[in-house]
Amino acid sequence: MAFSISSPSFQNGKDIPKKFTCDAEDVSPALSWTDSPQGRKSFALIADDPDAPRGTWTHCVLFDLPAATTSLPEGVPKVGELTGGGRQGTNDFPKIGYGGPCPPPGKPHRYFFKLYALDSQLNLKAGASKQEVEQAMQNHILGKTELMGKYGR
Repeated sequence: MAFSISSPSFQNGKDIPKKFTCDAEDVSPALSWTDSPQGRKSFALIADDPDAPRGTWTHCVLFDLPAATTSLPEGVPKVGELTGGGRQGTNDFPKIGYGGPCPPPGKPHRYFFKLYALDSQLNLKAGASKQEVEQAMQNHILGKTELMGKYGR
């Protein structure tokens, strides 16, 4: 089996329910993954929208999730340090934690939830940016998987 990520909230390539957007509760969807690469020491998750008018918009940055982690619950608290391990970075809203889809009216946007299995902890401070996390991950990625959902108004 290959490293894969899924959600009970929406299927890959399908619509993200309004509950997970700025038009409703704005809570993060539940995510789970299987068949993580051997030798992993942590996970990082970046959710972004490459269709945003001003370039890719970051909706969520999580890192240093423990190696034994296989899922995230719906509604991860919007705090820097997660109970049980892991840290959250700053999104482009700019706030710590998840900020849901909030596209301008028009064609639906694509939202990519990219999960990385890493051979080390990143040891960045809570609130780190997507750019800082991506730089720290260089040469430490054992595997990557992604889930894409759509949302439009």
